[in-house]
Amino acid sequence: MLEFVSAHIPWNAICNLELRRSYNTLRSELVLPSASTLGNICWREYSLTVDVIMKQLPRRNKVSLDLDGWISRNKLAVTSVIAFNIGRIWAMQEVQLAFDEVNSLFFFNFDS
Repeated sequence: MLEFVSAHIPWNAICNLELRRSYNTLRSELVLPSASTLGNICWREYSLTVDVIMKQLPRRNKVSLDLDGWISRNKLAVTSVIAFNIGRIWAMQEVQLAFDEVNSLFFFNFDS
């Protein structure tokens, strides 16, 4: 299933009979869930992640948000959003809120 998701194949494509048959031919032990099941799993994981992040953020304190982006050597553009705050013992704390690949034409290759 990791191969399916990492290939950026749309979830609705999993409903395609030919695609399901080809996966079953390649790996007969593989059980492909439906698009709605994948959506439910993703929504549950998203909700759990948001809950964990909210528990890490201070309730009555201000946070500073940082947006960072870079391009790897293999031309993969990535962006990250991090929240910073000062804790009770004056220690800097950080929580990563987002980390995602960016598909955009606005990134330039400065190496060439």
